[in-house]
Formats: sequence, structure tokens, C-alpha cells
Amino acid sequence: MDARDLAFYAAWTELLGWMKDIADQHDNAIFEKEGDFPDYIYRMERDYDLPTTVMSASLSLASDGRPILLASATPRHAVFKEVTLHPTDGHSYRKLKLGKDGKSLSEGARVFTRDRLEHLVEELFALPRVS
Repeated sequence: MDARDLAFYAAWTELLGWMKDIADQHDNAIFEKEGDFPDYIYRMERDYDLPTTVMSASLSLASDGRPILLASATPRHAVFKEVTLHPTDGHSYRKLKLGKDGKSLSEGARVFTRDRLEHLVEELFALPRVS
């Protein structure tokens, strides 16, 4: 794996940390791992060299347990590495790629910061739930 791919997965790990912190800051929020990378699951006796095993995770409301935001990263074998942020009751989603700085995730030319994630999550918490 090259340095750019390792930087992408390091940025993904940082985003997961932000999601955990947001869940810890809200009484009504839960962070859950949804799935692991396939090369971790099927690694057999090989060493595992990515900074996290988590391929997808969600933030949910504790009151009903349903996710409000699903985040996932492409696996190692994917040519184009990207993170997808998908609000579960919405039709739009965000695609994040490794930024030009080579260490942070970006949505187009804009760096995706912790503040932007917090703003997105606050908006999702405030929306009425679809039955």
C-alpha cells in the first residue's frame, strides 16, 4: 500500500474518532460499528496494516436506535478511495476524498472538518423522524 492510501485510511480513522466524540457529547446519540473491511475479516495469518478495521459506522438516536448518519470507506482493493456520508432519511449524500494536502478528507476543494461534521449531525438530530 502506498503512502497516499495510508494517509486516506488515517483520515478515515480520524473521522471515525470525531463520530465517537460526537456520540459521547450527546446523551441521545450512539456510535456503532456497522462492518469491518473484508481484508481484515479474511486476513487469515497475514498481518493487518490499516489503522482501523472499521469499514462502516453509524450515528444513531438512542431514543429509537435508528441511524441518522451512515459513514463508509472504500476497501483497500478499490481504485478510487472515498468516504461516503449518507443521512439515512435523506436522498443526498457526501463523497469525501483525500485532500490536496495529503492528510485530510475533502469534499471537492473544501476540507471536511470536524466542525462541518458536527454541523451536519446537529441538523440531522433536529429533523423530524420518518416512520
